[in-house]
Amino acid sequence: MKRKLTTTVIVVAALTLAGLIGVAWARKARGKKNHTEETALVTRRDMNATVQATGIIKPMVGAEVKVGSRISGVVKRLYANIGDAVHQGQVIAQLDEAELVAKLEQAQAAQAKAQSELDYARANLVREQELAKQNLTAQQQVDLTENAYRVAQAQLRQAQANVEYTEVQLSYATITAPISGVVGSVTTQEGEAISAGLSAPTFVSIIDLNRLEVDIYVDETDIGRIATGQEVSFTVDAYPDADFKGTVTAIYPKAVIQDNVVNYIVVAKITDFQERTLRPEMTANVSIQLGTREGVLAVPTRSLQRNQGQRRLMVVAGDKAVPRTVKTGWSSGSYTEILSGASEGDTVVIAPEETKQRMKDE
Repeated sequence: MKRKLTTTVIVVAALTLAGLIGVAWARKARGKKNHTEETALVTRRDMNATVQATGIIKPMVGAEVKVGSRISGVVKRLYANIGDAVHQGQVIAQLDEAELVAKLEQAQAAQAKAQSELDYARANLVREQELAKQNLTAQQQVDLTENAYRVAQAQLRQAQANVEYTEVQLSYATITAPISGVVGSVTTQEGEAISAGLSAPTFVSIIDLNRLEVDIYVDETDIGRIATGQEVSFTVDAYPDADFKGTVTAIYPKAVIQDNVVNYIVVAKITDFQERTLRPEMTANVSIQLGTREGVLAVPTRSLQRNQGQRRLMVVAGDKAVPRTVKTGWSSGSYTEILSGASEGDTVVIAPEETKQRMKDE
């Protein structure tokens, strides 16, 4: 019995020891996996620093024009449809001009009458002046004739002005495109009566798709690094394989605040359309090029974590990773500059997302 009891104790102790050894090896194996599966070195590299932001494509000032009528009337013909390409001076609508033609004929008749009356007054004045030289008429009669001649001149000028005004009104019945572009909207139809009041009623809008820009919403933490003349590249969902180019042309001084987030609008003129058709209101994923720094210490951006408002790295020391607070500089998206807190050659852990979240919460 004593021998059996001794044997049992030895077996239990051996099993326990084996279990403890297995747990230790498992922990060690997990630790090695965490630190060696995905790591990177702190190295020196040349960096093209960028600011990432979202933008909206907009027409430039003067690139979108609303075309309307300056006179009242009935739309006789409409030559524009949404999406049509038009060139400057092309007729896009015609109003019924019958009434205007009649008014022009009346004005022309009045001008002809005024011209005839002026011719008569001139001849009468010449005759009276000749009689006055021969002392065959009184000076008072000459003065009356001269006055009648001046009145006839004024009446002719007024008649001519009426003709010119009526001709201009008649020209307004033919509505042409003020710029070349694409018809963006049509807000009338044939047979519709329009009334021109204080503002001209809009017929169509025309957009020049070759004169577009991007309104970029830049976070307040980055706006201090933005300046006019910087190069911009962006993509749109419609053409994911195209990399469009632009140049910063303006920075709005007033902020745009939405959901307590402060952004500033940076305007970039599009300079390279990549032979594609961009349209207003497309969303753009923008990278603003800040410049190049050579030989800076950098780590993959994915290795950086946030902890209570600070940035930190998990630096491998022996068989474990040690958290280390660092100060960062420029970022190119994939890599971020390290100003302090890490040295060249350090091995850092690129932790999976669940590990990052846990460390952020700690």
